[in-house]
Amino acid sequence: MARILLIHGAYQGGWIWTRVAARLREAGHLVLAPSLDGCAERAHAVRPGITTESQAEELASLLFHEDWRYATVAGTSTGGMVLCKLAELAPDRIGRLVFADALALQNGEKLPDIVARPTAVNTELTSGPSRADAEGRLFAELDPETRAWTLERICQHPILPMLAPVVLPRFWSMPWKASVLWCRRSQNPPVAHQRRLQQALGASWHELDTGHYPMLSEPATLAGLIAAE
Repeated sequence: MARILLIHGAYQGGWIWTRVAARLREAGHLVLAPSLDGCAERAHAVRPGITTESQAEELASLLFHEDWRYATVAGTSTGGMVLCKLAELAPDRIGRLVFADALALQNGEKLPDIVARPTAVNTELTSGPSRADAEGRLFAELDPETRAWTLERICQHPILPMLAPVVLPRFWSMPWKASVLWCRRSQNPPVAHQRRLQQALGASWHELDTGHYPMLSEPATLAGLIAAE
C-alpha cells in the first residue's frame, strides 16, 4: 500500500484526478487529491499573494498533519512546479516524484519562459483560457462526454503562479527518486523541457500516445505508473 498525493495543474482542481484516484484506491492505496488554494471549489478564496510557493507550503502542511512519510507525489502540468517546491520543503516526507506531462522550472524561471499562452484571459487575480480555446484546443482530443464534463469544471487559476519566477534554491541539487511521463500528442510542456528534467534528476522515462490530460484519456495506465515502485 502506498500513500499517494496527486497535484493538479492550471484551470483544474482535485476533480481532474477522479478517475486515477478511484483506480488507485481500488488497488488499496491511500490517496489525497486536494484542490490547490484559489482553485476549483476553492476559487471563492482567490486573493492576492497566492503563489506556487504558498500552494506548496499548504501541501507540506497537509503531509505533516496526515503524518505521511515516503509518499509518492504526482504532479501534472503546472502542478509540477508545485511538486518541485513541495519536495524542497518536505523531503523527509517524500519517497518518489512522478512528473505527468509536467513543468519543472529551474530556480528563477517562470512559466512564460517555457510555455506561450497567446489566448490567456487575465484578470487582476486570475488567468485562464477562453471558453472557445478550452473547447477547441486544450480539451479537443477528449471524447465528447469527457470534454463536456471537463468544461463544466475548469476555472481560472491564481495569476502569480502563471507569471512569477519560481523560488527553488535547493531542489535541483537534492537527490530524488523520480519518473517523468511525456505525452506524445501534447505540445506543452515541450519534450525538450521534459528531457531536461529527466536528465537532471536521473529519472525513469515513460511515454504515452495521448494528449496533455492523461488522467482523463488514459487513467488506468497513468494510475499504474504512479503506483509503480
